[in-house]
Amino acid sequence: MTDTRSALTAVAMSGGLDSSVTAWLLAREGLPVVGLSMLLWDEMEQAGRATAQAGSGGGRCCGALVLGDARRVAQQAGIPHYTLRLDREFRRAVVDPFVDTYLAGRTPSPCVACNTEVKFDLLPDRARSFGARRLATGHYARLELREGRWRLLRAADAEKDQTYFLWSLSQDQLAHTVFPLGSLTKPEVRRIASEVRRPVIACLARCHRADLEKAAWAIEPFASALPDCSSTESIPEHPRTRPSSWPSRRGRPCAR
Repeated sequence: MTDTRSALTAVAMSGGLDSSVTAWLLAREGLPVVGLSMLLWDEMEQAGRATAQAGSGGGRCCGALVLGDARRVAQQAGIPHYTLRLDREFRRAVVDPFVDTYLAGRTPSPCVACNTEVKFDLLPDRARSFGARRLATGHYARLELREGRWRLLRAADAEKDQTYFLWSLSQDQLAHTVFPLGSLTKPEVRRIASEVRRPVIACLARCHRADLEKAAWAIEPFASALPDCSSTESIPEHPRTRPSSWPSRRGRPCAR
């Protein structure tokens, strides 16, 4: 990185296994570290949707319920921890475009948008107010400075490699980022977690489930007449059409 190792590093902490181990590894090295968690969901606002989400499995990633885990991990690691409310920014930059894209019949990639617009943009900007000069995350990826440019490399664990979700990061973003887990495998990360008595759990991928439901709800009032490409007739209308993007339409009438 362009910053020295003595610079304060902000760790993006979701409360899950990978970000928790990331924070612990940096703290163990004696580096100045601050844990930052992003509150991406307004639990009070979502309470009104409880009926729609009944039986969905509890709290969501980066909601208030799981961020309590992040705070406890930070205390165990001996580092300060702060929670930043970014739910409005998250909805504007990630959720709304996700729903619009899905309803338009295209395949969204909300994790890419979240990384580019929120985790590696808004979060570092907020981190600078704490004096942090670089951001560490629990992504499985590696960085290499070659011929004056940062290169994003696949992780040592091919099954956990997450470089696909980081492809859009700029040179400036990469220059101020560290991926401590990039040279480790998932079993190694789990072993480290067990050594520090950190519960071996994973932050469940629930970020966009409610938005899938919103997408389904948004088109529910509109019956759809799907054309039969082999004739001039239409498939009979039905009360609800499940949203689908082009890759998921294979085998359906008029698939391309």
